[in-house]
Amino acid sequence: MSSLHFDVGDVAKIRFTISPLWDTVSSFWVLADAGRNSVHRPWITSAKELLKDRDLARTTAPLRSLTGRSICLPDFLTPPPDCSTGDIEDELAIVLATPHARVQAEVEAMGDSAVPGSFSHRLATDAQRALPQLVQAVEAWWQAALRPHWPRMRAVLEADVAFRTRELSRGGVQTLFHQLHPALHWTGDRLGVDDMLDTDIRLNGRGLPLVPSLFATRSVLVASSAASPPIAVYPARALGTLWEQGGTEYRSVARLLGRSRAMILAFTTSPCTTTQLAARTGLSAPAVSQHLGVLREAGLVTKSRYRNEVNYVVSELGSALLDQSAGHAALRRP
Repeated sequence: MSSLHFDVGDVAKIRFTISPLWDTVSSFWVLADAGRNSVHRPWITSAKELLKDRDLARTTAPLRSLTGRSICLPDFLTPPPDCSTGDIEDELAIVLATPHARVQAEVEAMGDSAVPGSFSHRLATDAQRALPQLVQAVEAWWQAALRPHWPRMRAVLEADVAFRTRELSRGGVQTLFHQLHPALHWTGDRLGVDDMLDTDIRLNGRGLPLVPSLFATRSVLVASSAASPPIAVYPARALGTLWEQGGTEYRSVARLLGRSRAMILAFTTSPCTTTQLAARTGLSAPAVSQHLGVLREAGLVTKSRYRNEVNYVVSELGSALLDQSAGHAALRRP
């Protein structure tokens, strides 16, 4: 079990941020354990096809070697993002600038660097050459496997952040962590994490970035060393909607409302902005706005404003309509 100790300044510096780097790196865990990550099956299928390309497979081999042997990663590979929206180029620049002594120490702590010829061994003994190869591997995998889907992915992550921010403002820190993940326990000035790391970290005014992840589906992950910048990664909400194409489960709603409105209604099972809905549906923002107006008039969605953001969420009537449609679809399945 790990522990993170907060002072008043740390509580004030709790912030949410999105990390495309984290999801790019951790996506290989999903590929390695596809049976336990069936929610990502559409992406897994396409990603495995991508790796049949020999050039891509060769370029990404350094990254795959680090993620294929352990559920732990060296902390330098997943630094806390500097901004709330996350930019993978900025994140990779931070990785590339990691002092070589730190790279060596963290790779050796993983226990794989003693194997001659392994990429871990090269990182530990020649970081000057190996670290740029690792960054190139991450960049290649991002461009091929995640960037084409990132608007959809980012919309899910942004919806999670909007929800968590409201929970923090309504219930405070204890409520936030209690609902964030079952592995978290807030007691006094300490956050306990049920994990296998057994680390004791004092934040000492550094605060704690909270990062929703699409691929960390089973646990909360924190820095493995007290000397590393603190970061907590947790599973994002509504992952079941990430790869939905809309209309397959709610055909009767689509016949009633039209495919676009049915798709929008299905995606509002978690709070979404117009921009997020546009990214997830592939519709233009003006078209989404028009459809939302009709759905609101019909009492199927509601909207609420938080600061400068307007979120839409399905109403009880809309939820009942979706449930009824999904129930009928289940009865028709063989």
